[in-house]
Amino acid sequence: MAGTAESAVTNRNPADFIKSSCRATRYPVLCVQCLLGYASVIRQSERQLAMAALSVSISRTRSSASFVKKISKARGMKPREYRAVQDCIENIGDSVDRLSQSVKELGRTGEAVGEDFVWHMSNVQTWVSAALTDDNTCLDGFAGFGMNGNVKTAIKNKIVNVAQVTSNALALVNRFASRHPHPHAQTDHTDSP
Repeated sequence: MAGTAESAVTNRNPADFIKSSCRATRYPVLCVQCLLGYASVIRQSERQLAMAALSVSISRTRSSASFVKKISKARGMKPREYRAVQDCIENIGDSVDRLSQSVKELGRTGEAVGEDFVWHMSNVQTWVSAALTDDNTCLDGFAGFGMNGNVKTAIKNKIVNVAQVTSNALALVNRFASRHPHPHAQTDHTDSP
């Protein structure tokens, strides 16, 4: 009977795979909402799951960048608000670049094994983490007093969502990396007597 239960777990449908995988993220409900539409592409693949999560993150980040650029053209902003908005535009642009690099690099893991896989995944993890830092740096610019409530609130809502989606993508990238056989996991017994 135990064998039957195990095979039921491995033969889950894509939606169940996504739901169970999203439990590893900080924002599991948002994760499921964002990724269920990709179920037919993801199937049961940890790699495709990470790729889809990065794609969602890029899409949301680009959308937020457009939104922040529109706000930057609003009249009546105080100099400090304007600087914060301009800094945010730069940070979000950097975030898009890093996420785009990450998707390309994750694509290179398909045939990679051993140290090559580890190297590619390390790059992806670093860049997604840096993109998340860019998102948070944007938000930091709006901290404190003297900021227009409407500008601050509108940008904060968009960027918080981007940061949450990017955080989820990083968690799924880390999950994929951790489930791949690591080259140092095997013990080399050639030096043994």
